[in-house]
Amino acid sequence: MDIAQAMRVFARVVETKSFTRASETLDLPRGRVTVIVQNLEAHLKTRLLQRTTRSLNLTADGAAYYERCVRVLADIDDIENSFLGKKQSPRGRLRVDMPGALGRLIVMPALADFHERYPEIDLVLGLGDKPLDLVQEGVDCVVRIGTLQDSSLVARRVGIYQGVTVASPAYLHKAGTPRTLDELAHHQAVNYYWGRSGRIMPLTFDVDGKTVEVKMRGSIAVNDAEAYLGSALNGLGIVQGARFMALPYLESGALVEILSQWKPPPLPISAVYPHNRHLSATVRAFVDWIAELFRNCALLTSTPEADARCRPTSIDTQDADAVDLADDEEGSIG
Repeated sequence: MDIAQAMRVFARVVETKSFTRASETLDLPRGRVTVIVQNLEAHLKTRLLQRTTRSLNLTADGAAYYERCVRVLADIDDIENSFLGKKQSPRGRLRVDMPGALGRLIVMPALADFHERYPEIDLVLGLGDKPLDLVQEGVDCVVRIGTLQDSSLVARRVGIYQGVTVASPAYLHKAGTPRTLDELAHHQAVNYYWGRSGRIMPLTFDVDGKTVEVKMRGSIAVNDAEAYLGSALNGLGIVQGARFMALPYLESGALVEILSQWKPPPLPISAVYPHNRHLSATVRAFVDWIAELFRNCALLTSTPEADARCRPTSIDTQDADAVDLADDEEGSIG
């Protein structure tokens, strides 16, 4: 028996809570996964998993063995990467998820450079904002915008998100241009809502170093960043979206920035990954690459002024690297 492989297969079954999902993420036949776990139990002379037709649960011995497996496998990866990293470029399948607009407008145009640098990494890129269970769904790394909840995941700040409050000239001609935050009560917004919770996102403004939230009335709400900005272009109301998305329309005059003296607070853009994968050469290569990409993008790079105003990466300021992707995370649009 390949005990290291058996430990990896067992750990993945536990993390995904499914033999089928484990087989998919490991690229092994389901029957092979089942046999490996059964052989491991026979080798250890103990039952690790309690199986029923509807559930899969750890036994007491299984829970103890899983905790040891995680530590041992992390040590194995550490040893391998310390030597292999010096001799060969990162290789293998890497599954990444990020907000759709950020991926389409900033990341995808630069992927040729990533492939040229790392030709042996097979990148599987998902575009969306839905909260994910990284371990259970087999995702190696996600890029997220905003302050995140704390947990056992690891976050590295890779950029700064700058928001902008805009409306179309047609809307402003019809409704007038608001000069103060109080005047927003007399205006119409296109609202953005989080798809899973349905929560409407308020507009946010930095007023004398404090964040002020304004909930506006609106007869339309969307949960897609490009549809959100498109609604403003069509004169349907005021929106607050990503500057990197709005800039071409601001330059052409199709959109107008309003209330520029009270800009939305900058938000961190973070690469987030499970802590037991933090030494993966493929994850490290992608995170380093995307941090460099955003650093060279004027609309996403950090500045001393933006850093001073930026919300924290994590709610837990005692451990800013520990984050979670909760349903009601404080995020933004992009």
